[in-house]
Amino acid sequence: MKIGCPTEIKPQEFRVGMTPDAAREAVNQGHQVLIQHGAGMGSGFTDEDYTSAGAHIIATASEIFATADMIVKVKEPQAGERKMLREGQLLFTYLHLAPDPEQTHDLLESGCTAIAYETVTDDRGGLPLLSPMSEVAGRLAPQVGAWTLQKANGGRGVLMGGVPGVAPARVVVIGGGVVGTHAAKVAAGMGADVTVLDRSLNRLKYLDDVFGRDFKNQYSTAGATLDLVRQADLVIGAVLIPGAAAPKLITRAQLSEMKPGAAIVDVAIDQGGCFETSKATTHGDPIYDVDGIMHYCVANMPGAVARTSTIALGNATMPFMLALASKGWRQACIDDPHLLNGLNVHAGQLTYYAVGKALGMDVVSPSVAVKQ
Repeated sequence: MKIGCPTEIKPQEFRVGMTPDAAREAVNQGHQVLIQHGAGMGSGFTDEDYTSAGAHIIATASEIFATADMIVKVKEPQAGERKMLREGQLLFTYLHLAPDPEQTHDLLESGCTAIAYETVTDDRGGLPLLSPMSEVAGRLAPQVGAWTLQKANGGRGVLMGGVPGVAPARVVVIGGGVVGTHAAKVAAGMGADVTVLDRSLNRLKYLDDVFGRDFKNQYSTAGATLDLVRQADLVIGAVLIPGAAAPKLITRAQLSEMKPGAAIVDVAIDQGGCFETSKATTHGDPIYDVDGIMHYCVANMPGAVARTSTIALGNATMPFMLALASKGWRQACIDDPHLLNGLNVHAGQLTYYAVGKALGMDVVSPSVAVKQ
C-alpha cells in the first residue's frame, strides 16, 4: 500500500503523522511511504531521517493526496486538504467530528473512508490512540494554567505552590479520567491544593487509593462543582464522552461567581469544550477574557511539545496503521472490532452514532458499512 503523510497545516501544529521508526516498519513490511518535504521538522525529524528509513520525500501535499492509498495525519484535515480527498481513499487521523459539521459534510462528500484515532477502543474500555495525547494535554494543563494565572497575562497573580506563609493556588479538575489524573498529578506536584471531580465512584475510589495523599477527590454534582469553582484559582476541564460533543458543565452566568482573574483551561475544546464560554484558540493567541475570567482553550495543546507528542502518538498508532496497510481497512476492521469502532465515515455515510446524534444526521452501523 502507498501510505502518505503530509505536513500538518493547522496553525502552530508541529506534530507529524508518522515518525521515521513508523516509516521504517511500514517499508519493512513491503509498503511504500510518502512523506511531504519538511513534514517532520517541527518534531525534530529531518527529511534525511525519513529517507534513511526507506521513505520517499514528496514536494507537495497535493502529490501525496493524489497518489497515496492511505493518508496518515495528526489533526483533522483542513478545508483545503478535504478537497483533495477522493473516493475510496483511507484517512487515518484525529477527526473530532461531533462539533464540526463542515468537516463532516466534506468527508461525506469526498467518498473517503475515515477512521478516527479518538474512537478506536481497546479491550479494557480505553481509547488507546487518544490516551497518549490525553496524557500530554493533562500534564500541560497545569503548566499553561500557571502561566495564565500570572498577572501580566490577566490572571490573579497567584503562584501555584504558594510560598511559606502564603496559601497555594486552589485547582479544581473536572473529570478524573486520563486527562484529569495527569493534570491533578502535575498540579499537586507544583504544590497546588487540588480537588478532582468525577461521577464514577469506582474511579474516585481508584484515585483515593493511588493518590489520596497527593490530591483530594469529590463526587461531581452541580452543587459541589459550583461550590468548588467559586473557590478556585484554576479550573481544568477534562471531561470526555467518546466521539461526542463535550457537555457544558459551567455556564456563563456561573463565571460571575468565580474569583476575578481566575483561569480556565479547557482540555475538552477539541470536542467543543466543557464551558459555555469556551471557543478554540491557538498557540499564537491562546487566552481570552470573558467577564474577568481568563480562558485558555488551545485546540491542539500537545502540539506545543511536538517531539514528545509525535513519538508518543506514533508508538500508539503504528500497529493499527500497519494492520490497515497490510490487510486493507475492511479486513483489519473485521479482525479487530476495536479498530472498527474508529470508523466514522465510509463512502458518503456516517458510521459513528455519537457524531450522528450530535449533528442530527443519519448513521449506518459500522458493522454494515464494513461489508459494503
